[in-house]
This record gives sequence, C-alpha cells and structure tokens, in this order.
Amino acid sequence: MTYQKELLAKIEARTAQIGIVGMGYVGLPLAVEFAEAGFCVLGVEVAPEKVAQVNAGRSYIADVPDARLADLVAAGRLRAATCYDELRTVDAISICVPTPLRKTGDPDMSYIIQAAQSIAQVRRPGMLIVLESTTYPGTTEEVIVPRIAGDNLTLGEDVFVAYSPERIDPGNSDFAVRNTPKVVGGITPACSQVATALYESAVERVVQVSSPTAAEMVKLLENTFRAVNIGLVNEMALMCDKLDVDVWEVIQAAASKPFGYMPFYPGPGLGGHCIPVDPHYLSWKLKTLNYNARFIELASEINTSMPYYVLGKITEALNNLERSVRGSRVVILGVAYKRDVDDVRESPALDILSLLRQRGADVCYHDPHVPQVHLESDVMLRSQPFCHDLLRSAHCVVIVTDHSATDWKAVRRHSQLIVDTRHVFRNGDGSHIIGL
Repeated sequence: MTYQKELLAKIEARTAQIGIVGMGYVGLPLAVEFAEAGFCVLGVEVAPEKVAQVNAGRSYIADVPDARLADLVAAGRLRAATCYDELRTVDAISICVPTPLRKTGDPDMSYIIQAAQSIAQVRRPGMLIVLESTTYPGTTEEVIVPRIAGDNLTLGEDVFVAYSPERIDPGNSDFAVRNTPKVVGGITPACSQVATALYESAVERVVQVSSPTAAEMVKLLENTFRAVNIGLVNEMALMCDKLDVDVWEVIQAAASKPFGYMPFYPGPGLGGHCIPVDPHYLSWKLKTLNYNARFIELASEINTSMPYYVLGKITEALNNLERSVRGSRVVILGVAYKRDVDDVRESPALDILSLLRQRGADVCYHDPHVPQVHLESDVMLRSQPFCHDLLRSAHCVVIVTDHSATDWKAVRRHSQLIVDTRHVFRNGDGSHIIGL
C-alpha cells in the first residue's frame, strides 16, 4: 500500500493522529474541531502556561468554551505539549503560528521557519504537513517544502505538503471552523487529495485550488478587499465631513441598492490580526518583483491616519467647550480592535490613547474584555469600572469599540460630551454627541 492510500485510509477511519503547531486563536479552535470529528489531537505550543490550561480543560480563547474543551481533554482526544518530539507519531500536522510584520513592513517569517525546522527533525514518510499561517505568495514552496522534503523524500509520494489559509473571525457566532469553507492547495494533486480528505472530515466544505501559491493569494485577496474598501469608506467619511454631509445617512441610502454595492462602515482605524497586516505581505512580495501595490499602500495610508482624525474630532469638540486637550479628562470606551473580543492587536484605541497622553490629556479607559493594556514599555493602563461617576468625571467620552455589554443609554445620559466613532448613536440622540 502506498503512503497516500495508507494515510487516506487512516483519515477515513479516524485513526490518523493530528498535530497542531501553535495553539492560539487559530490552532486551538482547529484542534477542537478535529478532536470532535473523532481524531486524537496533539497541540504543540511554546508557551507552557497555555499547555497547562489546555491539559486542564481551561480555554483561553473566547470562541472555545471551557466545557467544550474539557470534554475532549477528559475523553483523551486532545492534549498539549511544548516539545516537538511528541509529533513523531502523528500522521498530519497543521502549522498555525503567527506571522507578524516587522517595523520595516516586511513579514517576520521566523515563527514559520522555526516551526518548519522543528518539524523537519521529527517528520517521517507518510506525513501530511499543512501551513495555515497567513503569509506571502510562495511561502509554502520557498520555506516549507525545502525543509520538509529534503533530499530523500518525494513530494506527493513519501510526504505531502499543502497550504490552507485560516479563516477565523474572532467573536463571530455565525461562522466558525466547521461551517467556513476551507481553501486547500497542494504541491501535487496527491498532496491536495490528502489535505482535502483531512479537512473534509471536520469542515463542511473544502474548496480546492491549483497550488499553494493560489491558496496563499486567496487569503490575501480576501483581506486586501476588506482593507481597501474600509479605506475607501474612511476617506468617504473625511470627505462627507468637509461637505457637512452625514456619511452614515449616505451609506444607509446607498445600501438600499440591491446590486453592485456592498456596505462598509468607517471607524477609528483598522485593528486585529489580519486586515491591517495581511495586505502588506502581498505588497512586500510585489516590491521584490518591482511592482508597487498602489491600492494597498493608499488604503493603509488612509486607515492608519484615522486615529489622528479622531484626535482632531476630540480636540475640536473640547475647543467648542472652551477647553484644550491638555488637562482634560478623556474616557475611552472600548480598546479591543472589534466588538465583543479581548484582542487588542493593532487596535486603533492604543494609538488614540497614546496620542491623547502625548498632548497632555488625563486618559483612562473601560473595556469589559480587556483588563489592562500596555501603551509604551513603561506605561500600563487598567480598565476602570463602568459607572455613572466615571462618565460624569470625563470632559469627553470617546467610543472606540462598541461592545454589546456597555450600557449605552447610561453613556448618553451621564456624559457631557461624546465623540462616537462607531455610530452607536444616531442623529438627534443629543447635541453633545459628535460623530465621525
């Protein structure tokens, strides 16, 4: 029996053992899904505290309830470890490690390279290796394949390599791993077949593309589409402001068109692990080919300028009350990058907090999901309890993240001045409310 047929038979019988490298917001939900599909799953994570929490059945990811994780751990279907050596016995490995940007704007590939090198020490014939981390087109073939295949294994016969981009949307209760279609691109047709069989065992629909590079490009197109359209609507908000037109009214009316238009909404800036970062992988790659990704660069310029625009709104609103930013008490409501999550990566709230501090404001924040934030190396702020006194003490309350748990009626009633960047309040809700 060939390695391909043997692996396919194990997947069908649910006797294949699955390894997940990186047990973060992508890896843990994926591990849970495979375990619930009947596989035994081993998660490898460099953070010992996460390993301890998984093995104790305690989730640190909001989208994975403790009870769901604990049941799988108790049944012996899911466990975690810090050592790559334990992956020697698994049949398939999904790499779900971070791929941040360096300060210079180029991708930091160190996590992927380290994972690939570590897997190369334990891989054996008959394994499937799938990269899920978002990265630039060509990564699977340029970084993963040389380290996994080496000189003694034939791709598509002895070892199988594919790319399948993660599509996790934290906080989305409608779409999770199981019901979000999975894109798969293998190095060879056999690689695609094996990877497709694995994901079909845990995901409702798998979409095959011709190559790992095409699959890598799919993820970048998805998030570049969002980044560019958010940049467009943010610039529309700036233009409407100069024209003294309500941008929210314009968007609502435009959304009545049943074809040819998809509504996007302005905000204080981009945040999160994907949209502010992923398009730059593509832009960086194209620069190596002497091509300038102009839409990406322009959208990034507009989106990263939005915290400064919000600062201008705060300054103008305080000036109208004959106050300067310096010495004013400003309360920020919400510092997570989006509603009802605890993730502050790339959150525009951090920029707004820092800008206000630099201009001498007395700033604090409330966020029910984020107990503390670090602004600079020596500056840490803690979330303040939500209460009427907090609102009344502020010269200006700034809505940056519209968490559903916030009592917005109390915010409107007890705040003397509100800068609303999320359209929580509508026109006519109060003359003390300033929108984008």
